Amino acid sequence: MNHRNIQYIKRPALCLVVFCLMTFQSCTNLDEEVFSEITEDSFVPAEEDIIALSASAYTPLRFIMGWQGLFDLQEESADMFITPTRPNGWDDGGVYKRMHFHTWNETQWQPRNTWITCFNGINNINRVISQIESGSLPIEEEQALNVISEMRAVRALYYSILVDTHGNVPILEDFSDAIPQQATREEVYNFIVTELNEVIPNLKETVDQTTYGSLTKWGAYQILARVYLNAEVYTGNPQWEECVQACDEIINSGKFTLDPSYSNIFSTENQTSSEIVFAVPYDYIYASEWSQHMKMLLPSHRDVFNMQAQPWGGSSCNPQLIDSYENGDQRLQDTWLMGDQLDADTGEVLFSLRKEMPSIYNSAATDGYRCNKYSVEAGATGSLSNDFPYFRYTDVLMMKAESLLRIGNSAKAAELVSMVRMRSFENSEDAKVTGEELESDTTVEYGFLVEDGTISDPGDQSPVSFGRFLDELAWEFAGEARRRTDLIRFGVYQTKTWFNHRPQGNYTVLFPIGLEELNTNNNLQQNPGY
Repeated sequence: MNHRNIQYIKRPALCLVVFCLMTFQSCTNLDEEVFSEITEDSFVPAEEDIIALSASAYTPLRFIMGWQGLFDLQEESADMFITPTRPNGWDDGGVYKRMHFHTWNETQWQPRNTWITCFNGINNINRVISQIESGSLPIEEEQALNVISEMRAVRALYYSILVDTHGNVPILEDFSDAIPQQATREEVYNFIVTELNEVIPNLKETVDQTTYGSLTKWGAYQILARVYLNAEVYTGNPQWEECVQACDEIINSGKFTLDPSYSNIFSTENQTSSEIVFAVPYDYIYASEWSQHMKMLLPSHRDVFNMQAQPWGGSSCNPQLIDSYENGDQRLQDTWLMGDQLDADTGEVLFSLRKEMPSIYNSAATDGYRCNKYSVEAGATGSLSNDFPYFRYTDVLMMKAESLLRIGNSAKAAELVSMVRMRSFENSEDAKVTGEELESDTTVEYGFLVEDGTISDPGDQSPVSFGRFLDELAWEFAGEARRRTDLIRFGVYQTKTWFNHRPQGNYTVLFPIGLEELNTNNNLQQNPGY
């Protein structure tokens, strides 16, 4: 979102500082009647103070599109984004190769960054809840219930990330110095589900600019739907019907619609999109953690987009995924930069991007199509102001479709998928799919690529159940920090070979717990296989 519209972020941060100063300022004469300043005893928080205090729960989420944040964890380990060594560098001590090969260890920064950031958010939340429950933040009982419920929902959001990435993590429900005990992945899953079902009745239902960037009832239902969607991975027990029910709560609310424009969902001013259920706000001045465009675009893209900053030119798309797109699917052009790149002022061809990449060990600067899903406006700096659409309505429809597909209602699933596809195909007939198609194998040609782009080792070629639906997820949600999770659910992550990657075993579906975290908490045990 544009910095001109960021006041609801900027003001809470300022209010939080003021509030903290007021709360913790000491007096030498406790009997003195003070008229010139507000003391803790006389302080009655206004609505903006509550928002400010709650803001600390949300701000860590901006690591998603930051340097080696959740985007890198989810995409670099999957089959779509590759960061090869290039003439200008990008070997980076082998960090991206280890992500691609699934040979990371307990010192790899991306998994550690996700662990550390999520627990920072959880600790912030527990501190807010503690302040309210202890009475140090004097707010009315009904307001306290609403704030605490929202904080618990955001805490469940962080745990929905951790149960997916690390699985066996401590469950922290209070703000204390006690050394936390480790919970099993199933216990973490049950905690998330219980928390959300308890707090959802108390969450706001309003969907407008007053609730933008905060978790409403509908955002909480979408967390619930996502953990139900992946319940079989997390616990061994599928919860497809429960996922459908959670999705129906959002659908039947009538609060959201598919955005007629796919590109609008990812534009600089995307806070106007009708399908964003929950967004993480960014701003190039006040919330400047978004750096993924710098990692993807070439240095010369500075002149293509009239940017102030010069990008670094690292990540590009696996050609195997590019080849899977159907003819007429506009999402190919809406997501990837391809071919001739023109000077924004003169129209001159500056360079041309080609689909192929010889290998992860050595690729030219212009090898591989670059992601341009998130618009880069003229004058862009090293940070974008696009808000990250963490939850959007399309995902609700697709989660319901997948659940219906898996319980045998492929015809209804096909109706929902066709509805989603309609905006990306000029010919409505091309947009329609059948249940039989969605049940079929993936169209991605998996295997180990050599320098000429051919497959030297096909690897496991067994059919992927509902693989054609998995393809739909790739085309619709490319670059939305979720591909790894989808691949695991369909069994591809653990079994298939792609680009220069060969599968390493089922243990890689969880990342290792960081060495430093293990050394500072004797109650933690490393995840199996590490």
